[in-house]
Amino acid sequence: MSVSDNRTVLRLAFWGIPLALGVMGLKMLAWWVTGSVALLSDGLESTVNVIAAVIAYAMIGYAAKPADAGHPFGHHKAEYISAVIEGVLIVVAALLIVWEAVPAMMAPVLLDAPALGLAINFVAGVINAVWAYVLIRAGRQYRSPALSADGHHILSDVVTSIGVLIGLVLAIATGYAILDPLLAVIVACNILFQGWIVISRSIDGLMDRAVPDDEEEAIKQAIAANAKGSLGVHDLKTRQAGAVIFVDFHMVVPEKMAVGEAHDICDRIEDAIRTVHPGAKIAIHVEPEGETAHGVRVKVSGVRK
Repeated sequence: MSVSDNRTVLRLAFWGIPLALGVMGLKMLAWWVTGSVALLSDGLESTVNVIAAVIAYAMIGYAAKPADAGHPFGHHKAEYISAVIEGVLIVVAALLIVWEAVPAMMAPVLLDAPALGLAINFVAGVINAVWAYVLIRAGRQYRSPALSADGHHILSDVVTSIGVLIGLVLAIATGYAILDPLLAVIVACNILFQGWIVISRSIDGLMDRAVPDDEEEAIKQAIAANAKGSLGVHDLKTRQAGAVIFVDFHMVVPEKMAVGEAHDICDRIEDAIRTVHPGAKIAIHVEPEGETAHGVRVKVSGVRK
């Protein structure tokens, strides 16, 4: 990721904080004017968005720090820490919602000023929907786990808000007050599920998961198209740490090939891979012909026989 890209991601993370505060304020106002437990549950989830936005901003800034003696491969994985914390906070929010909803199911009451409360919550939902789209798109474009996690969580918040609005309209229309706390419990179950998704994806990133199959295939094609002069490559490994992709493989060359010639092939391959994945960190181990090769070879076009 370039310096300008890092600044863009950090700027988006920063603006997520006041937006999350504003949406939380609107949702808590909607709860205050109606007394709805379902709207309270929606507001409690938004408090998680505020905390998550602050943590994401801090972790994205830390992840952008250059490599140093203590962290020679960089600080990219810090974004995954942000996503894991957000997932845990989501689970905590779900438990708080259940804590509020269960007693309300024992003594349900009809809502106060329902139209005003629903209108306020609807405005908050629209703001969240637009911001979720921006974050998910940016997270995909800049390979930012923190932005992606935040965007998907906010999107789940939008789905929750839609469900709450529909359910409360039904509660008002039918007069069944118990639908309000019942909706809150359903919201809590959905939030728990979303929290599990966020945590599992983030832990997967911390465990050095390989890049997706289509991206690995693109790397293989870049190698195959630019490895002329070598005898083949093998032991290709990839992993993704935040916005950065790491590529590692062995390249076999004729035993008597000059070091400079082998180096030129490596430079050509590295340039091709970085065309597919800008900023990729690449390690190529050059082996002379005849050395025992381990792993599965990747077929290379234009190799010298």
